[in-house]
Amino acid sequence: MKKLLFLAVSVLMICFAVDSSAQGKYGKDSAECITYLSYYKEYFKQKNYDQALPNWRKAFKVCPPTANQTMLIDGTTLVRKEITRNRNNSFLKQGLIDTLMTLHDLRAEYYPKYAVTAMNNKGLDMINYLQDEPEVLYKGCNEIIAANGKQTKAQIYLFRFNSAVSLYKSGILDAEQVIDDYESTMAALEQMTSSEALEKTKADIENIFITSNVASCDNLIALFTPRFEADPENLDLVSKIVNMMSSTEGCMDNDLFLSAISKKSELDPSYKTSYILYKLYSSRNEFDAAVSSLEKAIAFEESDLATDADYYYELAAYSLKNGKYAKSVDAANKAIDLNPALAGKCYLICGTAWGSVTSNGDYIEKRAPYWVAVDYLVKAKNADESLTEECNSLISSYSKYFPETSEAFMYGVQNGQSYRVSAGGMSANTIVRTQK
Repeated sequence: MKKLLFLAVSVLMICFAVDSSAQGKYGKDSAECITYLSYYKEYFKQKNYDQALPNWRKAFKVCPPTANQTMLIDGTTLVRKEITRNRNNSFLKQGLIDTLMTLHDLRAEYYPKYAVTAMNNKGLDMINYLQDEPEVLYKGCNEIIAANGKQTKAQIYLFRFNSAVSLYKSGILDAEQVIDDYESTMAALEQMTSSEALEKTKADIENIFITSNVASCDNLIALFTPRFEADPENLDLVSKIVNMMSSTEGCMDNDLFLSAISKKSELDPSYKTSYILYKLYSSRNEFDAAVSSLEKAIAFEESDLATDADYYYELAAYSLKNGKYAKSVDAANKAIDLNPALAGKCYLICGTAWGSVTSNGDYIEKRAPYWVAVDYLVKAKNADESLTEECNSLISSYSKYFPETSEAFMYGVQNGQSYRVSAGGMSANTIVRTQK
């Protein structure tokens, strides 16, 4: 008897619990809630949205958000259609947009498993309906980014930044905030899986940034100079200065950039940083500092052989330009060793260097470097046919300085004879040639 009584009480408790749970899910007017949910869903399934809408409104009014997640999702569809229908009624349209945003917020709050999706959808709807309100859009996108973090859709970052630029132009945001937004935006996008769409978004953001003139060189110098002077050992700050100024046209030839890139090279050395330093020093005609920086770039293990070869070729050309002929020839030969495809251009540099060097010796010794110059120029055009015309022109010029046959005879040398040439710290074996 006691067992039967206990069983009966247990059944009643279970039924009460189920009823209470149902009442909690569907609210105090659970029957009405369920009725209107059923009504609107039937019309919605038939895509009879005009009939679905009033029933959905009743359901949304009497049902708590916990009643059905689909009610919130379907609601966004119905409200979007109403926004389109009332697009010319600004007052009603704004109220509908507010309702749409509320639906997303309710879904995120009551169905946390889908909160990221709900907030991303909210962001996309804000983009669709609030582009004319940059301050509202900017604030809303910031809230979504804060909530979703790395799972935020790239498009939301794009329109957040576009809004920031609009607010800068209207005087609401300052340049520092927009620059910070750009940096955080690009950093976030770099963490996402690469795709064609993502790369386009990044390109769009960069284009907005460049054309906005937010990061004019004067703005960057005014913004970052006091910050750098106050905290020069801050690698994050230094990196930001280098990245921002190097991506701004004509903003690398100033003291702040040189100081920042020098500090970055000290705090976080890399071949890329050393190469940038080379470019800076070379533009300032500081030869020794430029060469030292480029040689440091080559010495880094992470730079590959092709890069090192290109750097050696650049070192050869730069040294030639500055009259450092031995340095030029040495670098050119190292470039060839690393990448034979550069042989033609490098031999041309060697030929030009030997044709430009001055010897303090006797008559033959002063003429002998032209033999070596022509040797290199012949090798250059044989290695790269596109250099033939330039090489032939130089060969013609240098050949005019070959010694006269009679003069060569007086110094005990004659055509075809082997000859060791030394000049300007360089040496080479060649063959005697005289003017016919």
